[in-house]
Amino acid sequence: MDRILVVDDDVRILAALSRILHSEGYEVVTHNDPVQAAREEGFQVVLTDFMMPFLNGIELLSALREKNPRAVRLMLTAAADFRTASEAVNRGEVYRLLGKPWSLADLTSSVRQAFEHYRLVEANERLTREVAEKNAELTAINRELERRVVERTSGLLEGLISALDYRDTETQWHSRRVSLYARRLAEEIGLTGGALDVVEQGALLHDIGKIGVRDSILLKPGPLTPDEWEEMRKHPEFGFRMLAKMPYLREASVIVLQHQERWDGKGYPQKLAGENIVIGARIFSIVDTLDAITSDRPYRKGRPLQIAQDEIQRCSGSQFDPALANAFMRVPDSEWARIRSQVEEMEAHELKRFGDLSLPAA
Repeated sequence: MDRILVVDDDVRILAALSRILHSEGYEVVTHNDPVQAAREEGFQVVLTDFMMPFLNGIELLSALREKNPRAVRLMLTAAADFRTASEAVNRGEVYRLLGKPWSLADLTSSVRQAFEHYRLVEANERLTREVAEKNAELTAINRELERRVVERTSGLLEGLISALDYRDTETQWHSRRVSLYARRLAEEIGLTGGALDVVEQGALLHDIGKIGVRDSILLKPGPLTPDEWEEMRKHPEFGFRMLAKMPYLREASVIVLQHQERWDGKGYPQKLAGENIVIGARIFSIVDTLDAITSDRPYRKGRPLQIAQDEIQRCSGSQFDPALANAFMRVPDSEWARIRSQVEEMEAHELKRFGDLSLPAA
């Protein structure tokens, strides 16, 4: 039932107001002492006189507002006090003023509108809560769907990378090493959070476009002809096209596209130079050289880290970003060794899990 608190120090006015509002179907709680009235709770509308002893109407409404913040506040005021009371309306402390003496139509209409306002506010708050809850549910659903898409797509890409690694035996586990090397160098220059993930993803997927290169070229034991080199040099673009349509890999796909560019502009496919090359591709070119020099190849054993460091310093300013080359030199040797050991453990775990799946020679 709609409940209204009525406060007036004049008991005759209080009784008249109570009779009128009872006849309108409201539950009416009355007080002629504003101090006692200030303790009331559990009503939707309050109607109070302005001039009262101990607490005037504005002071009473302010006290009631603390425990009944949603209650709609109406105030009765004589003409002499109207200006003072109207300031309370302007400050938002009072919903509406009623003059003394009031008309029955104004009184009942104002109280009815006050209850309607209360219900509208309550309904709006309820709808806001419900919308927020639904949005939270949808957000959770979307996040779960996104997580599944990322998980499944990542699994597919991992499979493609493994296929590429096993197809090109010179680069087995190369992609995983350079991805972790790239992340470590990115940390050294202060990248954090999502930016680190992008660098790692781009390095991991850098050669994915080689899936589109013919075996006769990719696996050719001798030097490539100019025409064969032209096809080989398309692998960054092949990789970019594969990845760019995946929203969560869009930034990483740019690293894939630019990973063969050089600081001096002599790389491919776009001959970009300097900071026109994204930071992830500039990082990659350094750690790719690190891995190429320190890893075993069928035609030679991996060489010491110092050889790679010397080469990176020598090519600083031509092939490599000088600032990144300096940052590379700041990373302790033990960090590169730790990452290589980490990937070797991954490789050993995979071999233990799946065994040697290579086919016997014909």
